[in-house]
Amino acid sequence: MDIEISSYIVLGALLFGIGAIGFLVRRNFLIQLMSVELMLNSVNLLLVGFNRAHASSHDGQVFTFVVIAIAAAEAALGLALAIAYYRFKNSAETDLGDLLRH
Repeated sequence: MDIEISSYIVLGALLFGIGAIGFLVRRNFLIQLMSVELMLNSVNLLLVGFNRAHASSHDGQVFTFVVIAIAAAEAALGLALAIAYYRFKNSAETDLGDLLRH
């Protein structure tokens, strides 16, 4: 069973759209982090799909490992920021995040 590249593109675009809408609509910091992770995973899906279409080159897999490393660093940094924000404001809502400037 061979899956066409258009299936990867449609699924990746759908996942990226869900992640983007989740990031823009929700106010909770942790849900926004999960939405960013969903968008990064949709990019990984597209990279692997394009790599499958062009099997002679492994560039898609290499870039996928780079994106996974970036996602891990983003998750660690994001969770550290979320903990610091929660300790300061006792809330995970991002509406009042601009009050941290002073």
